[in-house]
Amino acid sequence: MFDYVLFGSIAYILGSIPTAVWVGRAKYGVDVREHGSKNAGATNTFRVLGKKAGKVVLTVDIIKGALAVLMPFFVSQYAWATDDLIHLQLTAGICAVLGHVFPLFAGFKGGKGVATSLGVIIGLHPLTALICLGLFLVVFIASSFVSLGAITAAIAFPLVLHFVFDNHNVALTVFSIVLGLAVVITHKKNIKRLLKGEENKMSLFAKKDKN
Repeated sequence: MFDYVLFGSIAYILGSIPTAVWVGRAKYGVDVREHGSKNAGATNTFRVLGKKAGKVVLTVDIIKGALAVLMPFFVSQYAWATDDLIHLQLTAGICAVLGHVFPLFAGFKGGKGVATSLGVIIGLHPLTALICLGLFLVVFIASSFVSLGAITAAIAFPLVLHFVFDNHNVALTVFSIVLGLAVVITHKKNIKRLLKGEENKMSLFAKKDKN
């Protein structure tokens, strides 16, 4: 129980690092939560501050999730891929995503947790993460909708884990379903805009940058 509390607390603090808010305020004098979609995540940072800032925020947010779930393996006695380690990693991963969505250091008003969730998946199951990332990119490039790519990848996560890699860990299966649903729920406004044809588009290959 001590390990769960310890790593869960550390993971929450890691997740609470409000990358988009700090980068925006420190370098641009802008709080991204007051512009664009008013979301403290990588997508809104790309939209409001440009590619340079967006890449920094995206990278750090992914690292937060990956580090949170890899930390228990590197600093504890658990062997890789055992149920005990997976359960501890899941706890840390959930806490990291919660930290990103409700950051301690930014008034509990953060992002949607997509990039941090990707980091968590990378730490838990790299091959599943690679497939989900590939699906995200295909949908994003084809549609120019980041939200649609994120929703597709989130729905694919539990399906790929179960049907492609034949996962038998019940806790991991439940986590993958809950995480996928959570991403879809946090994108409910985006879904409404997609259905109405009002969702903002973003080009991955656009040359224009504000920086």
